Amino acid sequence: MHRSAPRLSRILACAAVPVMLVAVGCSSDSGSGSDAEKKAGSSSSSDSAGAEPTKPAVEPAKFTDLPDACTSIAKNTVKDLVPEAKKKGGTAGRSSDLAVRGSCSWNGLDDKGVKGSQYRWLSVAFTRFDSDQSLGSGATRATEDYTKQVAKEKASEGAQKAAAAAAPGIGDEATAITYQLNKTDEDFEYATVVARTGNVVVTLTYNGAGYAGAKTPSAADILKGAQKAAKEAVGKVDATAGAGSAKASPSAGDAKKKEKQEEKKDDAKGAAKPTPKATPKS
Repeated sequence: MHRSAPRLSRILACAAVPVMLVAVGCSSDSGSGSDAEKKAGSSSSSDSAGAEPTKPAVEPAKFTDLPDACTSIAKNTVKDLVPEAKKKGGTAGRSSDLAVRGSCSWNGLDDKGVKGSQYRWLSVAFTRFDSDQSLGSGATRATEDYTKQVAKEKASEGAQKAAAAAAPGIGDEATAITYQLNKTDEDFEYATVVARTGNVVVTLTYNGAGYAGAKTPSAADILKGAQKAAKEAVGKVDATAGAGSAKASPSAGDAKKKEKQEEKKDDAKGAAKPTPKATPKS
């Protein structure tokens, strides 16, 4: 009897071990979640990681049209800068789309007899850039072209004493490039103003020379004339070219406000009307 008791205790202890393991296993399974839940969570994480971020929409182009290049500079200004212009109204440049690109030029020789003659040439050109989701906003594209045009003018072939300086007060940004150039055995003074306003680049060039013994115009006078004409041309873009932002349709909030105002007016009209008197009963 004394020998069987310890043996019985060992058997009972061993029998209890599987029960504990099963309990532990059940407890572990209940805390970890089902296989379906794990797969759903994993799928959701992979979907989030694989989704591409939405690109922000580019800013709409400020200007949707261009002014007529030949009327972008005042008649009196053209008369002062090119006194004897062959065509007072200017000569328009060729363009496949005047809403994107336009230009005009004037030239003339002011014959002063024995005192010689003065030659003048004036031109203005507009280039407009639309906003594009892949290329960028119109303003960004215009800024890139503006930089290229300034560099191009600085590197004009045969230019002597070339200099460039900011031209404040003309558009969003502007640079004036001046230089001397010898052609047809005469010394010419050149001034080109490259300006940007919104998504439009304006390039205005003014030059002149003295013929038959006449003096070459001063660099200061040529630059002054170019800046004046460029300011007028940029102002014409701002005034007459269709502005996308300025012509935007009214917002939903504005529409609701207008609707409420109309309702108030209707209510006021209704309150002002006299109420009809009731017909007395017989």
